[in-house]
Amino acid sequence: MLELHRITAGYDRRAPVVREVSLTVEPGEAVGLLGPSGCGKSTLARVASLLHRPDSGTYLIDGERARAWRHRAPREQRTAFGVVFQQPRQAADPRLRLTDLIAEPLRAAGRRTGTEGTVAELAGRVGLSEELLGRRPHEVSDGQLQRACLARALVLRPRWLICDEMTAMLDASTTAALVAAVEDYRRESGAGLLAVGHDRTLLNRWCDRQVRWADLTRTSPLGGRDDRPVDPDT
Repeated sequence: MLELHRITAGYDRRAPVVREVSLTVEPGEAVGLLGPSGCGKSTLARVASLLHRPDSGTYLIDGERARAWRHRAPREQRTAFGVVFQQPRQAADPRLRLTDLIAEPLRAAGRRTGTEGTVAELAGRVGLSEELLGRRPHEVSDGQLQRACLARALVLRPRWLICDEMTAMLDASTTAALVAAVEDYRRESGAGLLAVGHDRTLLNRWCDRQVRWADLTRTSPLGGRDDRPVDPDT
């Protein structure tokens, strides 16, 4: 289970964008976090994926307390998450071919054998052809690049998926294909999902349960806006 208790977080301690928010996700559950742009939901997703240290609060991952974030987090916790961001071009190294982009987490975890087969299998799952795997981000569309980013998120077979506005920039057919790929993986692995978005219809169809940001923050007004660009390297 993911258990976030009274999380306060932001980019300026004087004006946090998240104030004392609590949220849980059960094993194998798909939870949709619904809220308007700028409300703070992406910051909470970054905290949940160990990419942003909160100012205060407690975070339990499968019963173990999170004590460090980003590269300082224990490998067991760090590799438990697969994350897909809204803007794939900000989340992808422009120098890498798509095949290397997908394999990045494997190499970072020291897994050198079987990489090509794993990448090929995941590329097929998300709808990327062998020819596209040899291209770099500027040579593919946003939808094709987001497919590669989803494959990258799945490559370590995470127990938890966090999709932050994953389909916001995509057309309907690509959205359907990516959601189907996530659900295929979840059925096979039993992974839990936190899907962040502002499309009520999509989250209703995709998730077991939907949580409105306004309900999480009703007793505690926000102190700022969550409008910083996604940068997984900071």
